[in-house]
Amino acid sequence: MRRVSHFNEDWTFIKEGVPETVRLPHTWNAVDGSTGPSLYYRGECLYKKEFAAIPIAAGEQVYMEFRGVNSSARVLLNGEELGHHDGGYSTFRFRLTDALKDNNLLEVYVDNAPNDYVYPQKADFTFYGGIYRDVYLIVTDETHFDLEDHGGEGFYVTPHLCGEGASITLEAYLVGDAEKVVVSVDGVGETRLSLTELKEGSRPTKFLAQGRLMIPKVHRWDGLEDPYLYHATATVYRNGKACDQVQTHFGCREYHFDPQKGFFLNGRSYPLHGVSRHQDRAGVGNALTKQMHEEDMELILSMGANSIRLAHYQHDQTFYDLCDEKGIVVWAEIPYITVHIPKGRVNTIEQMKDLIVQNYNHASIICWAISNEISLQGVTEDLLENHRILNDLIHQMDPGRVSAMANLFLLEADSPLVSLPDIRGYNLYYGWYVGEMEDNDAWFDDFHAKYPDTVIGLTEYGADAVITLQSPKPEKGDYTESYQALYHEYMLEMFAKRPYLWGTYCWNMFEFAAAGREDAGDPGKNHKGLITFDRKQKKDAFYIYKAWWSKEAFVHLCGKRYHDRIEEVTQVKAYSNQKEVTFLVDGKEVATQKGEHVFTIDVPICGIHKIEALVPGTNLRDEMEIARVSSPNPSESAPEELPPMLRFSEPEAEEEEEPVEDNGYLSLNSTMGEIQAQPAGAIIIEKMMKQMQKKTAGGMGENVTISPAMQAMIARQPLKKLLQQGGMDLEGEEIKALSKALSKIWKG
Repeated sequence: MRRVSHFNEDWTFIKEGVPETVRLPHTWNAVDGSTGPSLYYRGECLYKKEFAAIPIAAGEQVYMEFRGVNSSARVLLNGEELGHHDGGYSTFRFRLTDALKDNNLLEVYVDNAPNDYVYPQKADFTFYGGIYRDVYLIVTDETHFDLEDHGGEGFYVTPHLCGEGASITLEAYLVGDAEKVVVSVDGVGETRLSLTELKEGSRPTKFLAQGRLMIPKVHRWDGLEDPYLYHATATVYRNGKACDQVQTHFGCREYHFDPQKGFFLNGRSYPLHGVSRHQDRAGVGNALTKQMHEEDMELILSMGANSIRLAHYQHDQTFYDLCDEKGIVVWAEIPYITVHIPKGRVNTIEQMKDLIVQNYNHASIICWAISNEISLQGVTEDLLENHRILNDLIHQMDPGRVSAMANLFLLEADSPLVSLPDIRGYNLYYGWYVGEMEDNDAWFDDFHAKYPDTVIGLTEYGADAVITLQSPKPEKGDYTESYQALYHEYMLEMFAKRPYLWGTYCWNMFEFAAAGREDAGDPGKNHKGLITFDRKQKKDAFYIYKAWWSKEAFVHLCGKRYHDRIEEVTQVKAYSNQKEVTFLVDGKEVATQKGEHVFTIDVPICGIHKIEALVPGTNLRDEMEIARVSSPNPSESAPEELPPMLRFSEPEAEEEEEPVEDNGYLSLNSTMGEIQAQPAGAIIIEKMMKQMQKKTAGGMGENVTISPAMQAMIARQPLKKLLQQGGMDLEGEEIKALSKALSKIWKG
């Protein structure tokens, strides 16, 4: 029978000629992957390990299993190359048997350097290098379940619901001379599968085993309320002896999408209240432990979410298992993202095959997503053809699930790319990157009116917040915790009014590393997370979701990190899923409010005050301290000086005064449309946009194609607003130079 053991200890890691002893999982970007745009190392490093002879019987086979190596791996045993794997997020195995000796040297060359054939290459997250998931040594009988087909287990379960019962289709792929395969399902029974010998060369397997098992009264996998799983064991025999065995769990559920009523699970309305998740954490990069995966899941569940978009790649099997066990509905995708690479077609196909084969049995997964924001630089015929191939592949490999895409908000709704998959999702950032929060309402209302029979979801939305930054008057682009909370308050209200949305996915549950970013004095991270990168602090926005989604009774006071306040009268806000909240100031009850989710009062401040919020008749309580100060606390304000992003001309001498705005001339308050209408203004804007695009995270903004609808929206925006939103220092010399240049251009 199969023997499996960890192979994580005592590896030698060599980077740029310097060796050190490490334990897997390991990444060489644990620190520099979150420190800014130009610091993190991308290149080839070597992992090697010496080990003694492996005791095996005659005919037994030895495999090495890698759960995740980013992004390309070349594996050698005793100088003999075993194979090469491109794609940093899926499991792969190589057979060691023929190259084994009494004393062995295993070498794994790992490369995360830029190239033009492996995805991802351009995206707003860090491409960590390393063997960052577990490695296993597997010893099997010569007759065993196929281990060389896209990292799968060789055993696949497909439930078909029919009334109160279910018919379970069972398939197994086998290597060696199999006599029979028996499958047992706990609490149901067992069945013997029929064997078909496959033509040589059609697959790496010799036999296909197939059969069915009936469950007369099925117990359904029913989301958070009842995530029931069946456990199946498949055993292959030769000459009456059990040779190999694999186990899996599966769930029996059905779902559909309604263009008017949203998502349905097992026949009932089940709106997907989702978050997105990246697989990294402060201090360890993407080399997460099982405990860290479990902690992430508990945090997500504590907020009340019932769905997760696992962005933007295949995640660790541990986390898919957790989603199955906890009842979380999953959007699964490959890292076909941002920019189409003509030489990358084969890699997208291989990564999609890996994703489906390795995760086929997971009850939690409802869709296979083809790409994310792939149209950033336009839609070509080659890009479309790549998507058609992947869409067909999904339906061929797994007819029981749907295909999906997350579309860039710049992409027109009538693009042939948008209508290709089974379900549609858009990434919209109105109220943060462009436009105002209200533009989200208009966008969905217009889409639904024009395409009433099309299912639509919101696959990304969010606003950045550096947790230390606070403001009495939060506004778009200020990176304050205060604005992020207001933004998510609005979005949740917007969702509630539109039941046709099949799902919404907040970007992001956790802050994550984005080496190309340089935001608000805290570079190397995307700050849209509701929880900090180290998982130690929940932002206020976390609690507005808890107020809408969670059944766990609570009350939370917002603004605890906004201690030093300059205003004479300050707003105090509480979030709760209860219907009534009482406020106390310095121990004295000042107000009791009835309402939903958000409760606010105005409090005069003239010193140091203790603020409390409680739910009458319960033990639910929260408190904080605030103080009146004469000037803003610098630690609670965005840095005045941000990295230069624009260069229009050399700044004038400091003593020269800023030009006075004349109504007949352009200014920072002019709209983009007004400026672009003048030839001289259009030249300035073109130069500005090119420079801003180059400065976007990871270079994602370079050569961006902007749709006519988006161009029209941008044209209505005052330039000053766009600059603020882009993190520009309006008092800086570069913006003063821009203002001066505009002031010389007549509006016409």
